[in-house]
Amino acid sequence: MEELSSCKLAMENCIQQKYFSIAHLYKEEKAMNMHIHDCYEIYYSISGGKQFLIDNQFYTIQPGDVFVMNQYESHYLTQIDSEIHERIVIAIHPDFLKQLSSTHTDLSECFTKRTLGFSHKLSLTKEQQNQFLYYTKKITSTEGYGQDLAERATFIQLMLLLNAAYQATTESSLALKPNKQVDEILLYINQNIYEMLTIEDLANHFFLSSSYICRMFKSATGMTINKYITARRISIAKSLLAEGLNVNEVCIRCGYNDYSNFVKTFNKAVGMSPKKYAQVCVL
Repeated sequence: MEELSSCKLAMENCIQQKYFSIAHLYKEEKAMNMHIHDCYEIYYSISGGKQFLIDNQFYTIQPGDVFVMNQYESHYLTQIDSEIHERIVIAIHPDFLKQLSSTHTDLSECFTKRTLGFSHKLSLTKEQQNQFLYYTKKITSTEGYGQDLAERATFIQLMLLLNAAYQATTESSLALKPNKQVDEILLYINQNIYEMLTIEDLANHFFLSSSYICRMFKSATGMTINKYITARRISIAKSLLAEGLNVNEVCIRCGYNDYSNFVKTFNKAVGMSPKKYAQVCVL
């Protein structure tokens, strides 16, 4: 398998081929707002950083940390310490991982099992870090006869490693709460994401001025309140459409009172209309 140098290309290849792709990145690509992908994502940090915001949870980033995110979890990488930003990103098509799983072993558990106290962040031991790097290197360097089978066999070993690490960390949350007030704002937004939410509503609820709550939120998360709300709603909309709900119902359940605005926002974020996305999910 070719080792890619672009996260975007890895995601595109994953979706087109319904397989998995690996990208090894050394510098920051064009800054992305809070976003979601149509595939599972494994993010392995080599150089470390400061913060990862996934849904409404903050995480510190240390060298050797792994983050696992499914296709409905919006995420945003913020406040990288330096221009050097080395990491490995693995994009995995959900259907491919389902095919590899057995009746006894669900290889997608680290992406789909979301119980109380779970963590997107896996802090691997030094031995596990070495295993992770060994497996990814082996996958991207295998050539010749039986290459496809060798890739899959090594990939299964990699997923067994990560799922074991995930199970070991689900009992305690490793999320960082850098600002208690921002944490409360994030919680409130997610609890009321299906309602009409404005900055004025949030400011009044927390007895703050609109300008102050905006500055505080942007300082802590690296994004505006409105961009965060939009990202969360689009993430929820994708999940509901995948479950088979019609576009009108999804629009209402995601807190939009204007159908055309919902369609326009969804199309801008996902690259296709809600109706088209629902059809793709059925295929």
